[in-house]
Amino acid sequence: MRICGAKIITRGKTMFNNATLSQLHDLRLGAMAACFKEQSERGSTNKNDIRSLSFEERFGILVEAEWLHRRNKRTERLIRQASFRFAAAIEDIDYMSKRGITKGEILKFSLGNYIKKAQNIFLCGPTGVGKTYIVCALGRAACAQGFYVLYTRLSDFFNCAAPCTQGRRFNFRDKCVKAPLLILDDWGLKKFSLEETAELSDLFERRYGRASTIISGQVPLTSWHELFPDPTQADSILDRIVHNAYSYNITGESMRKTIGKQSLESLDL
Repeated sequence: MRICGAKIITRGKTMFNNATLSQLHDLRLGAMAACFKEQSERGSTNKNDIRSLSFEERFGILVEAEWLHRRNKRTERLIRQASFRFAAAIEDIDYMSKRGITKGEILKFSLGNYIKKAQNIFLCGPTGVGKTYIVCALGRAACAQGFYVLYTRLSDFFNCAAPCTQGRRFNFRDKCVKAPLLILDDWGLKKFSLEETAELSDLFERRYGRASTIISGQVPLTSWHELFPDPTQADSILDRIVHNAYSYNITGESMRKTIGKQSLESLDL
């Protein structure tokens, strides 16, 4: 009787677990279902087995599995939408070959508090020192914090803002205005035209005090005023983005040269 009863209980437990798994999938809780199935299939011979945990502890593990899965999926989606130039990561930044910004400052920015405060970051320096890699790493870190990020080269921003692409223009401009973090790369490769100045003026006016912008370029901040054709407009634009910004001049050996040397050394071997 006891053996038969045990079999009935076991069979009933299996049916109950299958029903629970089906319901979890219907609720689109796939990660929780996978974790629940793993817990159910583990043996109970080990004294440290999952079954030795309390109901609250086991339920907490299930919830955490679903939460981590959804957070990771959201981060992946935000990274895809951002269209970063590089698949950069904070932990892969080479701090030894750079001067002008410290590891502590990068790690502080990776927490995203500057985005909550609608503050800006400027990275200036010669070509090849890794500015774009750093801003992409900061952007991906912001995605991991759950922020919507948009990366664009300044030339692409102006091309998408051109009147000849009206539908795309308004859609792209709206995204640039609303993004909690907008990254403008290759700033100041050439002086801005009157039309480009007007586009930037409108962009920063609408983002002022509401969102953060990271700007990366070769021209030092002290020379930005000269990029604009109209001094009055230059004052207006810079007043909206400079006073609440962190500014850094990045120096160091060109990463392209370093990679080239490493490639040649490997060939020599």
